[in-house]
Amino acid sequence: MNERWQLTGKKALITGGSKGIGLAIARELLQFGAEVFIVARDENVLSTRIKELKSLGTINGLAADIAQPADRQLIVDTISNLWNSLDILVNNAGTNIRKKAVEYDDKEYQFLLETNMHSVWDLTRKAYPLLKAANGASVVNVTSVAGLTHLQTGPPYAMAKAAVTQLTRNLAVEWAPDNIRVNAVAPWYIRTPLTEGVLSNPDYLQRVLARTPMGRVGTPEEVAAAVVFLCLPAASYITGQTLPVDGGFMVYGFA
Repeated sequence: MNERWQLTGKKALITGGSKGIGLAIARELLQFGAEVFIVARDENVLSTRIKELKSLGTINGLAADIAQPADRQLIVDTISNLWNSLDILVNNAGTNIRKKAVEYDDKEYQFLLETNMHSVWDLTRKAYPLLKAANGASVVNVTSVAGLTHLQTGPPYAMAKAAVTQLTRNLAVEWAPDNIRVNAVAPWYIRTPLTEGVLSNPDYLQRVLARTPMGRVGTPEEVAAAVVFLCLPAASYITGQTLPVDGGFMVYGFA
């Protein structure tokens, strides 16, 4: 395979890597030759996933909660002890609580911002020395179309994703001299544990499909493919971009 289309020997950190989109990204990166380190909160699930993926390549992991500042520092310290540099950082972990704006309490609001926004800001900054040392690193943030337009996800989740989209742009410019590219992917509805609840409602699912030109819900593997592309040498002139993985949702007009 042409070297521009492989990641042999590259070192990749993925948050939320034990299920859904994160798990698909881990699998895809391994298949492209990268060494992978996944972070997830549930140690038992994490251990199971590592065992399942070992046949694809070198994979390790750490049970940690990216919403906790001490755990974010632990992640970076662990990676620093394992590797001298970091070629790929995928900020994938996230969660949501769907409510109307006036229904959130302060604890829920802070939890959603800490998990979906502050964690990306803090972990990415802490990983900067490792990314710079790679001399050709790629950061990919998994945001959402909820950060680009209105959805019924609840304002705190949308706010956080919009902020990460802007952070992607800012860091792409600031870190370009350090040979660090920063991009994002913005999924629409993807079949994951996070969306199972709403997609199990037939009426809601029909509304989603009606707004999706391709007429179906996406798969984690389709998001993973976009993430891995942005990490490849073949994408070396792409930075600061947010790529919707949405079956055409963002360009749907008055059809």
